[in-house]
Amino acid sequence: MIEVSAPGKLYIAGEYAVVEPGNPAIIIAVDQFVTVKLTKGQNNGSIKSAQFSNYPVYFRRENDALVLDKRDNPFHYILAAIDMVENYAKEQHKVLELFHLQIESGLDNGHGTKYGLGSSGAVTVATAEALCQFYDLPYNKMILFKLAALAHLSIQNNGSCGDVAASIYGGWIAFSTFDQAWVKAQTKKLTLTELLEIPWPNLAIESLTPPEDLKLLIGWTGSPASTANLVDQVQKSEQKDAYQNFLKESNLCVKEMIAAFNNNDLGLFKDKIGKNRELLNELSQLSKVNIETDILNRLVKIADDNGGAAKSSGAGGGDCGIAIFSTTDPIDNVLAQWEKNQISYLPLKVYEKK
Repeated sequence: MIEVSAPGKLYIAGEYAVVEPGNPAIIIAVDQFVTVKLTKGQNNGSIKSAQFSNYPVYFRRENDALVLDKRDNPFHYILAAIDMVENYAKEQHKVLELFHLQIESGLDNGHGTKYGLGSSGAVTVATAEALCQFYDLPYNKMILFKLAALAHLSIQNNGSCGDVAASIYGGWIAFSTFDQAWVKAQTKKLTLTELLEIPWPNLAIESLTPPEDLKLLIGWTGSPASTANLVDQVQKSEQKDAYQNFLKESNLCVKEMIAAFNNNDLGLFKDKIGKNRELLNELSQLSKVNIETDILNRLVKIADDNGGAAKSSGAGGGDCGIAIFSTTDPIDNVLAQWEKNQISYLPLKVYEKK
């Protein structure tokens, strides 16, 4: 049996701007995982997940194509990852086989409600890596990122794939997305293997070391949000000049955060968390998208009132908020006030990949 786990993620800064090539974001991997277990199949293959009551979707092969017995399936990202890796396998002259996939997720509350920790990115990564091992394919972190990114974008074409990068690289990363139009054009000119081996314009993934005295708190609002829909709404904004200014200011803000990390300067980093929040609130006003909901606003205010710096995480509209403190700051009052305001503290840690 092959078993692969991929961690979830949280955005710390640079949301929305990161979907445009060359604009950085800071993202962390968290110590909750999607796990894929793969065993070889004989007469058929299957995919099942505890999130969907472990009811299996069976498949067979017809001329190397994967044919599902159940068409209205919930496994779009998994199937996209299978398709992408098996195209790579065929180019590497591998014989396609049947297999069984068992998916287990710790990225929800146990009842199927997601925390906004990037479960679709994590399951895409874990599936892709499990199949690379199953077919004994040559891969490294960058090749795995590209395979998973191509699979992910075939389902959600307006994302940055930062969650994919966080699941693969782990820890704290600075991430800038690639030129999707260029990649799409190359798919018509190059083999998949060739596309995996060449640099992609604007793509940058850099590991970061946070200030030694940084303490990160994560609060969940209990309300899930759709990243794809929120990004769509922001990108439809007609105030193009204001949007371009947001991109410019976000780019500068996140680069100053990265400099704060490099200089072990927690104070500067906290200042820029506040600045990034202001930029997102300005974006919310110009796009008419509710990024910082009332409960996220309460999460931020409680943290700020207790000496921290806080903001929404990811697309906002619900899901999680993050708060930055010093390791010497008392946080009991923050957690108590969050609880009174129906904000669940998630005791997650940053997951460093070995």
